[in-house]
Amino acid sequence: MTSEGTRPAAHTTPHLAVVLNPNAGGGLALHSWPRLERELHARHLSHELIREPSGEAALARLRALPPGTAVMAVGGDGTVGALLPALVGTERPLAIVPLGTGNDFAGLLGLRPGAFAEALDRLNYQPRAVDALRVTIHRGDGAGRSHLLLNGLGMGFDSDVTANMTRAPARLRGFARYAWSAVATIRELKLTPVTITADGQPLYAGPSGIVAVMNGTRYGGGFRISPDSDVRDGQVNVVAGGDMNRRQLTGLMLRVLRGAHLQDPRVHTRAARHVTVRWDAPVRVHLDGDLHGRVTELHVETLPGAVHLLNA
Repeated sequence: MTSEGTRPAAHTTPHLAVVLNPNAGGGLALHSWPRLERELHARHLSHELIREPSGEAALARLRALPPGTAVMAVGGDGTVGALLPALVGTERPLAIVPLGTGNDFAGLLGLRPGAFAEALDRLNYQPRAVDALRVTIHRGDGAGRSHLLLNGLGMGFDSDVTANMTRAPARLRGFARYAWSAVATIRELKLTPVTITADGQPLYAGPSGIVAVMNGTRYGGGFRISPDSDVRDGQVNVVAGGDMNRRQLTGLMLRVLRGAHLQDPRVHTRAARHVTVRWDAPVRVHLDGDLHGRVTELHVETLPGAVHLLNA
């Protein structure tokens, strides 16, 4: 997020509320805490540990802290997403230590799982403001519920992949686990009619198996679904697949690995501040990698510069 060879100016790191998700990465975050704690002490970083069994409990503790307290999320994209209500619209900046399953937003920033020294040394950088998303979900009963995201969401195929990851062999992690599930999900491909508008203008209407609305560039541990995304441009990027069969979707997903799929005529994409997606029948949705049931309609609003990252 900086020009090559340029190191951002140093600044003073505030007191850190270290939120550890004990379930992240299949327990990897909890197992790695002693090593991370040693690195924090070695740098004389003022901190306190928040370890709760749920994101809701951790969020409640964060909201009780002074507004200027920095938050360090230790986990994956879902851990970061669960803490956003205590960050957006407040003075609390965010640092990320990736130890989840996919770590896609951290990967966009160049942060590597387990590279604690690198992640903590970046706390000397100047904070950078990045965009967030507000997603309002409708499930067919007229009620809407809002969520805050940092990386993005997917509907249809990629959410089915997330659901099927529970069937993957336990030894597989990150991208390998996602790839195994993707192959299994392709065999069960179903297309559903969808209507998508971007900033009030029609983008696509027709059968689809996959729609993503992204702030970041990747999901699933490395699938570059939205290579043109920029987390500081004040817009999201919607990427939708059109009418295709299993063989065509397989080829498309292989190109997604390289971020080379946007020129395919069956792919419809646009950058916008506001996106609305309506399905003719309920489809699964994931928000920052966490499943949230099935939806028939959702709205996405970009929140420019809503989160201040300490170690971007």
